[in-house]
Amino acid sequence: MSLNTRLLFALLGLPLVVYAGMAILLVVQNDHKARALLEERVVSASEYIAPSLAEALLDTNIDQLETRVARLLEQPGVSSVTVFDDQNSRLLVRGRTHQTSRLSSPPDATQLETDESVWRLQVPLTPSTTGSGSVARAGWLEATIDTSSLNLARYQMIAGLSLGGMLLGLCLFLIAFALSRYVTRPVEDASHALYRLSRGDYEQTLASHHTMEFNQLARQINGLAMHLQQSQHDMQAQIEQATSELQESMETIEEQNIKLDLAHRSAVRANTVKSEFLANMSHEIRTPLNGIIGFCRLLGRSSLDDRQRDWLQHVHRACDNLLMLVNDVLDFSKLEANRLTLEEADIDVVTLVDEVLGLHAPEAQRKHLHLVAMVYDDVPTPLCGDPLRLHQVLNNLVSNALKFTQQGDVVVRVMLEHFTGKHVVLNISVSDTGIGLSEEHQQQLFSAFSQAAPSHPRQFGGSGLGLTICRQLIDRMGGDISVESELDKGTTFSFTLPLQAHHADERSPELLLDGPIIGVHEPHTTTRHVLEHLLQRWGAIPVGLASDTDCDLVLISLDRDELQDAALAEWQAFIRTIRCPALVLVNGSSFELPTLDFPFKGELLCKPFTRAQLVASLTHLLVPVGEPRPLPSPAVASSVADDHHRLLVVDDNTSNRQLLSALLEAPGRQITLAESGQQAIEIGREQTFDMVFMDIRMPGMDGVQTTQALRRLSQRWGRCPIVAVTAHALNSERQRWLAEGLDDVIIKPIDEHDLNQLLSRFLGITPTQAPPVKKPRPSGTFTTGAASATLPAIDLTLGTRLAGGKEDLARAQLRRLIDHLPATRDAMDAAYQQRDLEALIDSVHGLNGASRYCGAPELALIVETLETRLRTSGLDHVDTLIQDLYQAMDRLIAQRGTLG
Repeated sequence: MSLNTRLLFALLGLPLVVYAGMAILLVVQNDHKARALLEERVVSASEYIAPSLAEALLDTNIDQLETRVARLLEQPGVSSVTVFDDQNSRLLVRGRTHQTSRLSSPPDATQLETDESVWRLQVPLTPSTTGSGSVARAGWLEATIDTSSLNLARYQMIAGLSLGGMLLGLCLFLIAFALSRYVTRPVEDASHALYRLSRGDYEQTLASHHTMEFNQLARQINGLAMHLQQSQHDMQAQIEQATSELQESMETIEEQNIKLDLAHRSAVRANTVKSEFLANMSHEIRTPLNGIIGFCRLLGRSSLDDRQRDWLQHVHRACDNLLMLVNDVLDFSKLEANRLTLEEADIDVVTLVDEVLGLHAPEAQRKHLHLVAMVYDDVPTPLCGDPLRLHQVLNNLVSNALKFTQQGDVVVRVMLEHFTGKHVVLNISVSDTGIGLSEEHQQQLFSAFSQAAPSHPRQFGGSGLGLTICRQLIDRMGGDISVESELDKGTTFSFTLPLQAHHADERSPELLLDGPIIGVHEPHTTTRHVLEHLLQRWGAIPVGLASDTDCDLVLISLDRDELQDAALAEWQAFIRTIRCPALVLVNGSSFELPTLDFPFKGELLCKPFTRAQLVASLTHLLVPVGEPRPLPSPAVASSVADDHHRLLVVDDNTSNRQLLSALLEAPGRQITLAESGQQAIEIGREQTFDMVFMDIRMPGMDGVQTTQALRRLSQRWGRCPIVAVTAHALNSERQRWLAEGLDDVIIKPIDEHDLNQLLSRFLGITPTQAPPVKKPRPSGTFTTGAASATLPAIDLTLGTRLAGGKEDLARAQLRRLIDHLPATRDAMDAAYQQRDLEALIDSVHGLNGASRYCGAPELALIVETLETRLRTSGLDHVDTLIQDLYQAMDRLIAQRGTLG
């Protein structure tokens, strides 16, 4: 509530409340007094006239009776008078008659009823006595008194008091309003002055006031304004000084940044030179080292005494260690120099894991460790990747696990994490029960030339490069590696690995059995689970060896303790008592295999064993029981006849759609064109395709969004290969597109050889002609100065080659490109003037895609360079490139007439 309102209430409300209270009290008191006065006057007049009425009644003097009654009617308020005799009979009625009360007996004393608006007065008529003795009552009198005059007087008083209250309120309101304005006006002025001060207006000041308090407030506010104005001047001076100092510091920092940038470039060049030198030298060192190892092996075959053979073994061991170190340094240097290339070949994960475990079987057998492989059934096969590098990673991880584990087991698990379209993501882990790692050691584990503890290189060997190489290889393959460990409780290395699955399908069972019962004795829990699962998958019924069920085959696993003479004799006795074949798995090398007699056929198999070895043994041992069914042939991508293939081309550029359709045209191929992502989705709801070529940058829904929407339509769409078609793709963008559901990326201009490779890989279509010799594609990462000047504006030979050998199509593409150049230039110029990077990239990308299919080498080179510069550096340092692009457009437009 404002101060003005408070003053109005205080000055106006309180007096009016007091006045209202006093008025109410006055009305009540005056009404009470008027009623008492009327009652007293009427009663007195009635009692005064009663004796004379009684005498007249006794004398039956009617005239006198009427005279007395008329006198009583003259009293104010008396409206009617009725006279009754002693028998209660009405004798005389005068005035306005009202209903009279009929009394059972005459009243003995004067009675006045005041409950209603009409009072009733009853007075006994008794003549006055002059002597002693009682006098008989002559009758009684009833008079009615109308009290409306009292109400009228009360209402008149209320009206007068109300009018006086209104006048008083009006006077008080005027006084209060004038007083409040007098009080609040200086306060409002002070508030307005403070508001101006908050907005930075220090010029206006408050005038002095004749009241001492307001005058003091005005002086304080004026003083505050002067202080703030001075503070602002001081702060502005300090800001200018700080800005000047900051400018000087920025110039100094700029100089230092230039020096640091030069030093960084020099360091990068030196590091590149170092990495290349290291790669070359590692390769050169490995060549004579292989010769030394070869001659050591030849020398070992000659006749040597024990001392010489011991020396030769030391030399051979040192050469092996040196070769391993050189190989690690070579791989590391290749990774550092970015000279390592990944291959693409079919991978059978089960076979690859078995190979790795077979390489490390001697070490596991020497330490009597359980080396187990668990490849889950949902992992499809074959997959496409680099088997050599995957083998290298697994080999390193298993080697480390065996190196740091003295007892227990090492388990390799391969699980399917994600399967979408033609992409598979595997989760591969290597777990051990070794010495473990602390939190501090885990953080520096993947650093080059570092191991968990300083004593490990001496105790366990190694260079500290293995895990670093594994991490970089997995990063190159698009995966991620992590470690979980606890001291003295083991370590688990796990990594994700994205692979292509062009022709992958569910793995078929390696063996089909007719339900034989196989008794299994395997003390190691993990190995027992693996064996039972494989036997059930192949159609067998695994049971415990202690069961009384007759078995068709017993599978016995012997550990180191069970190879002693006493235990081995007990197992030999058991084998002789059973009347079925026996397969004995020994956790040891071939030199440690015991000599056992199998009366009903049997075999000895070393652990770790491969699936192929186990299948071969079961096939051999179970032949008497039931012939195994033929092994299903592995899933091999067969060549599919080049007929009845339905292809979808999605591109917002008409020229690009037509040219890509022309390149894909072949007998038996049905090609559908879509000019937007939305249209592609509408087509995809009605029909499915064998392969889709998807443009990335399109208005509305881009290629990635369209791909994801198509994947969600049906399961068939989820497996359909979708290839991104773009004129420009950074490596990070390529990886992101593959991760978001696209199967591959092809760069414009599309080379027929690359296109045929895609069709062969995804659809099994064999090229009908030999691939043409690929010409080096101009790179967009160099400047366009002299290079672009040597290129012609129009090259019909190049255009014809890009158009699949169709010169008419090449000329039409060039004419269409030239006709759209003015509109493209206007869009680019508007985006550049508004500094709109995204709009400029869209325009340049569209021009880049269109020029990739045409015989316009100069324009294609400049626009490719411009798009690369825009994506990497933004709008900085592109003025010259844009002007070069405009000049190339002008030269191309000027030569349109040569196209006919």
